[in-house]
Amino acid sequence: MPIRVLLVGAGAIGSFYGARLASAPHTLVSALCRSNYQAVKRNGFRITSPIFGDGAYRPEFTFGSPAEARQAPVKFDYLLVATKALPDLSDDSSLLEGLVGEDTSIVLVQNGLGIEEPYRKRFPRACILSAITIASVAQPSPGHIKHNGWTRISTGPYIPQPDTGPYCSEERAVQSCSQLVELLKAGGISDAELHDHAGLQFVRWHKLATNAAMNPSSVLSGETANQAMLNDPELSHHLLKVMEEVLETSPKVLGKALPPASATPEQILQSIRRNNSGSKPSMLLDWEKGNRMELEVILGNPIRLAREKGIEMPRLQRASRGK
Repeated sequence: MPIRVLLVGAGAIGSFYGARLASAPHTLVSALCRSNYQAVKRNGFRITSPIFGDGAYRPEFTFGSPAEARQAPVKFDYLLVATKALPDLSDDSSLLEGLVGEDTSIVLVQNGLGIEEPYRKRFPRACILSAITIASVAQPSPGHIKHNGWTRISTGPYIPQPDTGPYCSEERAVQSCSQLVELLKAGGISDAELHDHAGLQFVRWHKLATNAAMNPSSVLSGETANQAMLNDPELSHHLLKVMEEVLETSPKVLGKALPPASATPEQILQSIRRNNSGSKPSMLLDWEKGNRMELEVILGNPIRLAREKGIEMPRLQRASRGK
């Protein structure tokens, strides 16, 4: 039997990894679309990539709504959720009602902290897999996915406490996560990484250092792109200090030291200088389009998690108040 994946939110990131999964053996990918529904239904996805070249793929099924997806004649092994996490606006776990079967795993490819709990509470028997990616991908027009660089995706089972009660067992979650990583590798993502629960949460905090620094600063500084921020001495210093604050706080919240191989704030900024010429953080792109921004998961949740441990994060707190 083929392994079936449903993309929930077929934006740039979800569709890029969907294309790679679709190229893995015995794997069929479907898409639950929003604004790009008509284009994908008509022509499928067109992918351009400096690594994988140019190509296209047509989903097994293309749905325009969760209700339509619930009528599908097949069951899905993985629901890959790549929507923006906006818990202050909506609970996107409700989109999956009627789609989660007995053996379904939910894969959350989203930024920020605290994104997993709504899904775990609503679907306690499902395996919740948490994922973070550094891939640079855009959708310049509906159905056209432009991969600019990087491919790494880190994933691990979300098991915040012993697997008592109705929750998915650790053994089953690890097995499902391992299979997903193997499928990604079979699709060409050679740097797909498998972590345990604690390891993946460290990855989340480490990615947060970049998001919490670059995203709000780009908006609050007057719509400033990445390179312009890094070329400004005061802004560059501020970015460094935000990253330091996040990476100094995370071990205190998680109760373990950061892995020794973790990139330092200076190394993160140097990588951005080399690889992001002219690009804009996602929060700035949302601001320019008048869309809601991921403030809660990038600023609010980290501040609350730290405060539960008696720790304040003054730079993030100022950013959350727009100062």
